[in-house]
Amino acid sequence: MSANPQALLASQKAIVDNFLAVQGTFFSGFEKLVDLNLKATKAAMEDAAQKSQEAAELKDAQELLAFTSALVRPEQAVAYGKDVYEILADVQGELSKLAEAQLAQNQERVADAVEQFSRNAPTGSEGAVALLKSSLATATNAYESAAKAARQAASAAESNFAAATNATLKAASDVSKASKPARARRSAN
Repeated sequence: MSANPQALLASQKAIVDNFLAVQGTFFSGFEKLVDLNLKATKAAMEDAAQKSQEAAELKDAQELLAFTSALVRPEQAVAYGKDVYEILADVQGELSKLAEAQLAQNQERVADAVEQFSRNAPTGSEGAVALLKSSLATATNAYESAAKAARQAASAAESNFAAATNATLKAASDVSKASKPARARRSAN
């Protein structure tokens, strides 16, 4: 009898610990997003102040044209998006680890319950016990296969996101480099 209340308390403690870990993961991710947004806002305000000062010093239409073309900087937006993605991916990774750990604990409990049932099963129920153990093994293998596929998909998505980010940054850099000589020629005329 004393094992049941202890097992129940241990189970409840595990549930509370898991809840707190999930809550901590969400809070940490939220905190990182707030920090990123504060830094981005501060940088945008400083950039706006600097650009306002530069705009006040413009002397002619050619300088205005060069100035306005320099205002567009997609690499900042891409870098911000990449930072947000990394924060969200970290949160998702932590939540996946927590879920996998919880599921592993649950699978262990079910396996223990099946084992205990098989020890106490009445004579003649060996077939049912074998079927139960086989079903548990099949479910465990199916989960492991699904978890592996999910990890592979997440890895592929992360690789694709990184490749798209790098391509976008390269394209933005190429456009920026191409526009500088054109601006210089316009300024010289």
